[in-house]
Amino acid sequence: MSVREVQPAIDADALLAGAQFADAFGLDVEGRTLDARQAAERMMGRAPRWIDALLALRNTLVAPFGLKTSGASASTARDMIGIFPVISQTPDRLVAGFDDSHLDFRVVVDVASRGAGQQITTTTLVKTHNWLGRTYLAIILPFHRLVVRTMLAQVAA
Repeated sequence: MSVREVQPAIDADALLAGAQFADAFGLDVEGRTLDARQAAERMMGRAPRWIDALLALRNTLVAPFGLKTSGASASTARDMIGIFPVISQTPDRLVAGFDDSHLDFRVVVDVASRGAGQQITTTTLVKTHNWLGRTYLAIILPFHRLVVRTMLAQVAA
């Protein structure tokens, strides 16, 4: 049960029109039956300490630029998983994410039956709006891949 990079197999324009970045990672899970929300909660509901530390550093560094530190908002009650607002969900797919001044992003968690288990796939979509968004994306990409692989592996734990 190892996490592997896979081709994004979604209609990106339907989920985030104009997205300039997409990647996807997959994991086969044996002996479980999870819906998309349960998989997303296992993945994004909690993070290892080192990821929490990276997120705290990120929040400190981006605060002067006025960037959001989570999708939580005092003005609207939202269904959240971790720091991510849930945009839509079905038993097979959960879409989370939010829009900000520098970029919009979506995290898509899909579950599909595969043999005696399931394949869990998480796809990230990003649409940048300006130089700050493009710079931010370039800086976080190496961390993003490591974080997504680690978080997705938690689904099998």
